[in-house]
Amino acid sequence: MNLIQQITRHKSIEQLQSEAGARGELRRVLGLWQLTAIGLGGIIGVGIFVLAGQQAAVNAGPAVALAFIIAGIASAAAALCYAEFAGMIPVTGSAYTYGYAVLGEGVAWLIGWDLLLEYALIVAAVASGWAGYLQNLLAHVGIHLPVWAQGAMGTGDGRVFNVIAALVAMGVAVLLTVRTETGARLNTIVVAVKVVGVALVIGIGAFYINSANWVPFIPPEVVDANGERHFGFHGVVAAASVVFFAVFGYDTLTTAAEESRNPQRDLPRAILLSLGVSMALYLTISFVITGVAHYTTLNNDAPVANAFQSLGLNWISAAISAVAVASIISVVFAFMLAAARIWFSLARDGLLPAWFAKVHPRYGTPYRPTLMLGVLTGLAAGALPIGDLAKLVNIGVLCAFIVICSSIVVLRYTRPDVKRAFRTPLVPLVPIIGVVFSIWLLTGLPLVTWERFGLWMLAGLVVYFAYGIRHSALAKK
Repeated sequence: MNLIQQITRHKSIEQLQSEAGARGELRRVLGLWQLTAIGLGGIIGVGIFVLAGQQAAVNAGPAVALAFIIAGIASAAAALCYAEFAGMIPVTGSAYTYGYAVLGEGVAWLIGWDLLLEYALIVAAVASGWAGYLQNLLAHVGIHLPVWAQGAMGTGDGRVFNVIAALVAMGVAVLLTVRTETGARLNTIVVAVKVVGVALVIGIGAFYINSANWVPFIPPEVVDANGERHFGFHGVVAAASVVFFAVFGYDTLTTAAEESRNPQRDLPRAILLSLGVSMALYLTISFVITGVAHYTTLNNDAPVANAFQSLGLNWISAAISAVAVASIISVVFAFMLAAARIWFSLARDGLLPAWFAKVHPRYGTPYRPTLMLGVLTGLAAGALPIGDLAKLVNIGVLCAFIVICSSIVVLRYTRPDVKRAFRTPLVPLVPIIGVVFSIWLLTGLPLVTWERFGLWMLAGLVVYFAYGIRHSALAKK
């Protein structure tokens, strides 16, 4: 078998479907509402409580709501494509597994390697955002951490390491190691609290909106001392490139396909339901926060809480911080679960050492990659600022979206006979919209993000050609 044949070998859809039915490593314990809660848990979090305010202050002004719409169009198109794949190939691995079926092993490896980094960095970024709100809540009762432990270097004078962010990442890893359903039930409760809390913030904030804060809706473009452009329509696109980080978490639930009781029915429904609810909340909160406070005051660690505190509503500020502390943890849960399942899938297919594909003999969880992710994401959350993490996350996920949307078009022409539990409407129009908007958002990311992403993908190629191509399960067959 020559090199081209090796990197293009793939698993057939029928093979993946039969494997999903025959395997029993992971326990099928998740229903529709638990899957939807994982999706909501992955989407609603730092986007509402941190990034909406920060990007309004730095790039978009009140037009941050428009940035969410742009990001949401790309995400919605990709969600419809994910829903078709999830109903057709209900196997752990998400975009990695779908790529394996359509585009071959080489591309699938790059997608899996890409998502492994992105999901892990999301855990780190969200843990960092969560720590900011917990510190805000602690400040209300007079508790202050030492300055060195309050955040990563570069986020403030005297700061060295974000201790709280590191501890929460490691704690969630331990929870996911014990029992998936225990974590999922706790996550469902937390997500319910989060949705109710966000709705209350919107309801109360509506009475304090000052429409003068929305003028101008798109502030005029400015260039800073480093030559970077902010505001104007360019700033809106730049903000969309960052807040996109907050509107794609539904794909985390597809990584739990083999832990779903009825994946072909429940996965497509959970994807669309979680995205629809989340986008409604994102758009509403964007208008509320920029109406309650002037956008120039929102560039801080807890913008929503601080916006209400500036109005003298300290009790609301404390309540928002409490809701954020309880709710952002569910995002850490969703993406930690997803990252561990991607790592598990890569190892099970032989592209990474099989040692990582062993499930816990008592709990039936992929505990080895989960615990390692807890340590690695904890270190990243403690050492890196949230803004740098969010940008690096988005470039990888947008690339994965391009692959998923393109693959739907390919499959419609090459395998029209395959049974689909859900069909993406208006093919090829919807996938093309997903591809075009994803490419557009990629253009809003800075050069340094592309450089870091390129280095990670280069490392992935080295790992694949040094190990994966020879140890792949398909190579052994």
